[in-house]
Amino acid sequence: MDLFYRRPSFETRNAMSKSALNLKHIPGSRYEEIESAEEGVKKFTRHDQVKIVNSGNSAILSVMSTFKDRIMIPDQGGWIGFKKMAEFLGIKAIPIPTELGIVEVNELECLIEKFNPEALFITSFAGYSAEQPIKNIYKICEDMGVVLVEDASGGIGDESGMLGNGKHAHVIVASTGSPKTVNVGNGGFISTNDINLINSAKNILKSFKADPVTCAGIASEIKNAPYILSKTLEVCNFLKSEIMEFREVLYGDKSGLNIIIPDEHPKRLSYQLRNRFNVNGGSIITVCPNYNRVKMNALCIEIKNLDVKCMTHENLDEIVKILKTLN
Repeated sequence: MDLFYRRPSFETRNAMSKSALNLKHIPGSRYEEIESAEEGVKKFTRHDQVKIVNSGNSAILSVMSTFKDRIMIPDQGGWIGFKKMAEFLGIKAIPIPTELGIVEVNELECLIEKFNPEALFITSFAGYSAEQPIKNIYKICEDMGVVLVEDASGGIGDESGMLGNGKHAHVIVASTGSPKTVNVGNGGFISTNDINLINSAKNILKSFKADPVTCAGIASEIKNAPYILSKTLEVCNFLKSEIMEFREVLYGDKSGLNIIIPDEHPKRLSYQLRNRFNVNGGSIITVCPNYNRVKMNALCIEIKNLDVKCMTHENLDEIVKILKTLN
């Protein structure tokens, strides 16, 4: 079984190489690669304002710097960077109770009334494993004057229009580092219709500019996002249904980009799988409890880390066979 860590497409690597070799810049103007990347992101997010930055964490920090008091984050299944950036900025990040990372819409209004946050930071998928009810969350935030910031590193390119869509989020941030849906090895972006937020973050954004090579990569690779996302979701759904025949799987009825298997001894299980899953260029195993996934004993198989070219029927069948042999 040949498994490979996710890489940018050949076309994207070629575009980045050409940009590195042919950098042309007119003093006082912007690199054309930056404009191409911004326009490429806008087509997916449907926002008016886009800023390309050098990493996903830079995008989060820039947006979070525009808030002064408190924000809310999920108690699990989010991104640890939410906590770290808030601590760095001296902002209170309030973890709200969730259903294994999924925001409970019926409780959200009461939580907002209780904590009075300026913003709610969430990821498109809880723990990359279960789609958040973004549209419903956005409606409540909009009605109550709370800014919804969606980290769509995994959800950009959603053909259903639910994730990474500016109609359902005030602000969208994303990483375009490895092995994200839009994977160019580094970089990220901020997308919004709120020009005041962009202006408020203006000074910090100057320190986080992405280079033209990264922008050339984003402009190329984001075109592949719908296929990469849909293929990964399809594969995860298939594997979940197969594995559920013989093991428990969290979020078995939810769409996601990885598979979380509860287990009393996840470290032992991870050792067995790492010896069986030889992934060229990286790993697809995460041990839980882990804030970024779920706070319980479990093993996470990161299908999102795999290059779509190795998501063949033969490889998927072999993955299932290996999991059946574990004890």
